[in-house]
Amino acid sequence: MNEKNESEVHLPVETHPWPPFVPEGARVLIMGTFPPAPKRWSMDFYYPNPTNDFWRIAGLVFMGDATALYDAGRKCFRLDDVRALMAAHHVALHDTCRCIRRLQGNASDKYLEVVEPVDLASLIGRMPDCCDIATTGEKAANVVAELTGTRVPSMGEYVEADAFGRHLRIWRMPSTSRAYPLRLERKAEYYKRLWDACGC
Repeated sequence: MNEKNESEVHLPVETHPWPPFVPEGARVLIMGTFPPAPKRWSMDFYYPNPTNDFWRIAGLVFMGDATALYDAGRKCFRLDDVRALMAAHHVALHDTCRCIRRLQGNASDKYLEVVEPVDLASLIGRMPDCCDIATTGEKAANVVAELTGTRVPSMGEYVEADAFGRHLRIWRMPSTSRAYPLRLERKAEYYKRLWDACGC
């Protein structure tokens, strides 16, 4: 074993902190890679970093206001409103990795080692109305492609697959991280197309 691999083996393994969010009648499963470190959280839920654009995109698409879910005074998203919005639109949330190592100690997907992927078959089995999976970023897209035996689709597009006992559309969405160089409004266009196609 070389020196780099030896050091990586001794990095701590992190296990995903949250159960899947699966509202009744979920039609689409949105999958990121893994949450950032707890010091980056503004709430105990998916996309917790206040600089991440996911909840601004959801506010813009579903409520016509990118700041609709954000509490500027507390500098955090309003968790009750976030959960209610996703439930109302039948959007489920989880991540593609159950266990990871942070090779550089940060949240960058580039430096996340996938130790154990999520049990996607079991997760989909909990959502009888869900025939769409959408990944938020390149690494998440690669993990789902491996789990489903499909190719990674082009940005904003989907591939079809027969997996886990049903016919699925597997979408690739732009990363909601601020590090991804795309305007918020353009990202929202991609997500609106997805959610419209899924009847959300």
